[in-house]
Amino acid sequence: MTDDSLTRLLAMLDDLDADVDATIDLADAVAAGGDRALLPRLESELDRAVAERNGYARELLGGVVAGIGGTETLPVLVRASAADLGDDQDGLAAEIVDLVQADPKTAERVLRPLTEDEDLATAHRADWALRFLP
Repeated sequence: MTDDSLTRLLAMLDDLDADVDATIDLADAVAAGGDRALLPRLESELDRAVAERNGYARELLGGVVAGIGGTETLPVLVRASAADLGDDQDGLAAEIVDLVQADPKTAERVLRPLTEDEDLATAHRADWALRFLP
């Protein structure tokens, strides 16, 4: 997938009238493209979604980040998940659990330091994620 696809996805996430199925399909396509060069922008947009309290964008962008970046992106996902936006986070939580279980060694290496993060919500969320180690 190209940067143009990501730009279209971001525009759809910002458009309250955008077709939900088409947005999800495009998010899946961007993730399936596996373009790691998109990760910095995706992570920045994920931060923006959290700052703007947009749970829908957080879920979709978290899935794309996880799909492209894999287990190494767990710190980014856990920090995004630590913010209470009032949503259930089912999709993002599932992404985190899947990554932890898919690569337990890397998950423990990248998450263990977060359990002592100054932000207690992040520390608690990292501790929660580590409970899914096989």
